[in-house]
Amino acid sequence: MADNPNPDLDLPETTAPAEKTKRKGIKRRIFLAGSALVVGGGIFGVWWTDSSVKAKGNALIGGEGKPAFGSILTIAEDDTVTVFSPHIDFGQGSHTALAQMLADELDADWSKVAIEQAPADLAFANAALAKGFLPTMAGETLAGLIPDAVIGMMARSMPLMITGGSSAIRFTGEIAMRRTGAAVRAALLAEAADRLGVPERELTTADSVVTHAKSGKSLRYGDLAAGAAQRSLASDPVLKARDQWKLIGQPVPRRDIPAKVDGSAVYGIDFTLPDMRVATIAAAPVRGGTLESVDEAPAMAVKGVEKVIKLPDAVVVIGSGYWPATKGLQALSPKFTDGGHAAVSTPAIYAAQGKLMAGGKPDNEAGEGDVEAAFGAANAKLVEAEYRVPFLHHAMMEPFAMTGHFKDGTLHLWGGMQDPLSTRAKAAKAAGIDVEKVVFHPMIMGGGFGRRFPDMVEIIDQVAVVAKQVPYPVKLVWSREEEVRHGTYRPQSSARLKASLKDGQITAMRMDYAQSGNAEGEVPFIYNLPAASRRHFAYQSNQIDGPWRSVNATQIGFYTESFMDELALAAGADPYEFRRKHLPEGSRHLKVLDEVAKRAGWGTPLPEGVGRGIAIVESFDTIAAEVVEVALKEDGSPKVLRAFAVVDCGTTINPLNAEAQIAGGLIMGLSSAMGEAVTLDKGAVVESNFADYPILKLADAPPAVDVHFIDSGAKTGGIGEPGLPPASPALANALASLTGKRIRNLPVLAQAKA
Repeated sequence: MADNPNPDLDLPETTAPAEKTKRKGIKRRIFLAGSALVVGGGIFGVWWTDSSVKAKGNALIGGEGKPAFGSILTIAEDDTVTVFSPHIDFGQGSHTALAQMLADELDADWSKVAIEQAPADLAFANAALAKGFLPTMAGETLAGLIPDAVIGMMARSMPLMITGGSSAIRFTGEIAMRRTGAAVRAALLAEAADRLGVPERELTTADSVVTHAKSGKSLRYGDLAAGAAQRSLASDPVLKARDQWKLIGQPVPRRDIPAKVDGSAVYGIDFTLPDMRVATIAAAPVRGGTLESVDEAPAMAVKGVEKVIKLPDAVVVIGSGYWPATKGLQALSPKFTDGGHAAVSTPAIYAAQGKLMAGGKPDNEAGEGDVEAAFGAANAKLVEAEYRVPFLHHAMMEPFAMTGHFKDGTLHLWGGMQDPLSTRAKAAKAAGIDVEKVVFHPMIMGGGFGRRFPDMVEIIDQVAVVAKQVPYPVKLVWSREEEVRHGTYRPQSSARLKASLKDGQITAMRMDYAQSGNAEGEVPFIYNLPAASRRHFAYQSNQIDGPWRSVNATQIGFYTESFMDELALAAGADPYEFRRKHLPEGSRHLKVLDEVAKRAGWGTPLPEGVGRGIAIVESFDTIAAEVVEVALKEDGSPKVLRAFAVVDCGTTINPLNAEAQIAGGLIMGLSSAMGEAVTLDKGAVVESNFADYPILKLADAPPAVDVHFIDSGAKTGGIGEPGLPPASPALANALASLTGKRIRNLPVLAQAKA
């Protein structure tokens, strides 16, 4: 196994960096923090009590004439309700949906509801996320024994303020926003009852007004807020029933769109300060390499260049603007080591993964039933297949850009990251200062998809170190080439699947897969089989791979759903009907599968030269099934003609935004399957920009995506990521139906050229 290419991650030698993806990192840290709290590990003496934290949080967002509640909202004298979201906006629309959930329970006037980003302070550590993720790690029983106040301390001890894992709505929305809205409404009712001298049961609320019908009297929320803020909020308030919702479930327009359309929205790459300089950077081409030497003179000779800074593994050029800094950087000829990784290549990784699965020992196995006995049974028909998927880049529209200013012992940072609190902590460590001396100003992001988790982002350390060496503000901008070649990619992965068939039914299935991330506990196996096994073989290259939209569901979904089509073919069955036979009768999965088949007209004749494929994957507590129809262009490359998605996420909070998220995930899944791949040669990334890392063009995208939701009333699931995993197997299955050629290795275009 390669050495840890980023020692700041503090990984055990036997653990792959990708197993410290933010999603996995959250779970691990919650588990460890929970264990410490349960056994009296000392966190009580380190972190504030819940009441102290809420008081500080309320002070940070509230003020004269604007009392705050639970560090989540304020109510001004003019009835304006401002909701503070602990989640960052990078286009997913969660700010609007979270505000909808709170405002509905509060019975607020939606026209007077505003949404703002919560400050990057420990007072806003997201306890709802800790509470949401905890049952997965510690089990339902243990999780239920830990009081909310202790969970709050756990969230601050991590610290936890992430945006990822499709967690905003299903955890923060359900656990924090709805409950806070209901609790504040109860406090307003209690205050109104005292002022009017009437029983609470005689009062009603609507549009930010409390009304007493018998007397005809009413009080606005703005009149009541100051008094209500002095009352204790109920920890377990009564929530509205579904038939009482007014905002939840409605297609409310997103509040962030107008500023993005008119250009007034400010991203990290747009940010400016007086007297600011701009820097750019070149890191070692081979991850794990170091800077040997560089002659600064050629850069300093470029007009506008002011300083060259050497880092252990990179060189930074600071100029009066981005172009002078870029020209200065291009004038340099730095020499880097390869860190001992010169032999690493894409084919070598696949070969090593194959060898590991053939003779290595799995580090994790899940499933039930006797797989080997089924494989050895008389008259069992065995089917085997091998699959491979490459590293994938996040391909954010906005490359990394972060501004730092070190002044009077305090480091100020401006930029877009998916965890503001961890950004502060990482910057403090890099700068060698106390975390309280770091002020991070979170900004909206031009894309993220898992790329902007601080644990895997070098720019935070780079800005912290550079800012301490100059007296002025400096914005560090990564070029597109730097961003592509130094990503934290979706893991390159290999899989071997084997199944036995008897009388047209699967009697057993095994999936072995080798990669850095373990999918167990994250990607459910949805089929009802007598025996099933999934074994993970941990493998790590010199790359830092990490969470990519839908995390491991994208690989596991491609493997499982492609193989299901291969098994259907071997059984002489229709792929849709074959899946139906292996899903529990009356299950949510079966209903989703049936609905997408119905909407896509499964079984109806197709025009000549058109193939149809289907796939279903559960991820983030949401079930998504998709059908795509594909044809071949004159050059032999695929063209998706139509796409259908049916989704059961329990409850659809904002259908307008949810539809956009599912359609966007499907398109991203098609793009990644079609042509995207990060490849390695001599330890370094080959691709450098969109010219050789092709994103699906508008002309090649389906003209429309038919998205339908089934509101089952089940536990609310995620929405930002589940639309992606079924897309690649649905595409591969459609191509196999059309051409008779099975695509087992992605991307599709690379196989077509082979």
